Amino acid sequence: MKKTYIFMAVILTVVFIYGCKSTVPPTFPAAAKPIATQTPNATQTIEAFTNWMGGINATKTAITLFYATETPTISVQFVKEWGDYGSSDGQVSEPFGVAVDSVTGRVYVANRGIERILVFDNNGTFIKRWGSLGNLDGEFYGPTGIAIDSITDRVYVVDSGNNRIQVFDTNGTFITKWGDIGTEDGYFDSPYGVAVDGSTGRVYVADSFNSRIQVFDSNGTFITKWGSRGSADGQFVFPFGVAVDNSADRVYVVDTANDRVQVFDRNGIFITKWGSMGSGNGQFQSPLGITADSITGKVYVSDTANDRIQVFDSNGTFITKWDDAGSTVASLVSPYGMAINSTTGIVYVAEYTVSRMMMYKVYN
Repeated sequence: MKKTYIFMAVILTVVFIYGCKSTVPPTFPAAAKPIATQTPNATQTIEAFTNWMGGINATKTAITLFYATETPTISVQFVKEWGDYGSSDGQVSEPFGVAVDSVTGRVYVANRGIERILVFDNNGTFIKRWGSLGNLDGEFYGPTGIAIDSITDRVYVVDSGNNRIQVFDTNGTFITKWGDIGTEDGYFDSPYGVAVDGSTGRVYVADSFNSRIQVFDSNGTFITKWGSRGSADGQFVFPFGVAVDNSADRVYVVDTANDRVQVFDRNGIFITKWGSMGSGNGQFQSPLGITADSITGKVYVSDTANDRIQVFDSNGTFITKWDDAGSTVASLVSPYGMAINSTTGIVYVAEYTVSRMMMYKVYN
């Protein structure tokens, strides 16, 4: 776990000092208490448990829903958690990025702690893994972001420590790679996030320490870029997460050290922004992960130092939040990457510091 503490110290130092924030460590709020408890109705029982946790008798299990407002537009239900620190099959060691294959429902996790990609079914059952420490093809040094193009069956992995993108098929067979350390087009300085536009095949990379977004075709040919260091519209200080809503022509970027989300079209034209530093609704402390639901248009943000997930509409209007969603096991602890299966409404969240995956069901 020593590696975890060192990495978290670097993240907090970079975000709060180099990003021109207060050097006082953030105060982590206490876990929110659920304010509504109910026994599941038939629909919830079928969807949340029969399809996902067949071995559990859901009709005897009280479900606690976390409501952010008295009249929520959505509700969130904790389903399960899996993984612990280690390198055996099924264990997750410092998971960072998460992606869902929309065709198979499989969940792909970038494990920074053991330099591997892990693959699970939609219920968290281990399927396979690939990767090891190094800089050769198929090896990693701190994999962080991960994205899947379900049309082409390509998996894009941000090999952050090697300052490159590696591409595999969904079985882990190496296809290609691009990038190196630098500031020129197609070069990176500690990239972290990646997203794929399924309609165009374009790959969007959060080139974090260069404070910009770079865009490539599926083979790594540079297309365009935008951003520079700063706090004005279209500028960033350490953007860590990026997500694409194919249906809305929107690219969402987590501007981590500026504690906000910025929105662009596919070509990098600024549209809007929201967020500021704090712990209120719509405020953030070092947000890291982001995912967009292309069916509902909702945007989910990992509000990492506030230990919670926040949900917004596509224009940044706050909808709800959760830190436990009724879990009797544990509340969220520093959520990092996450992904949503838009078809099922299941959200998968990676908890880096405690090495586990959390799984929730969203009822829209």
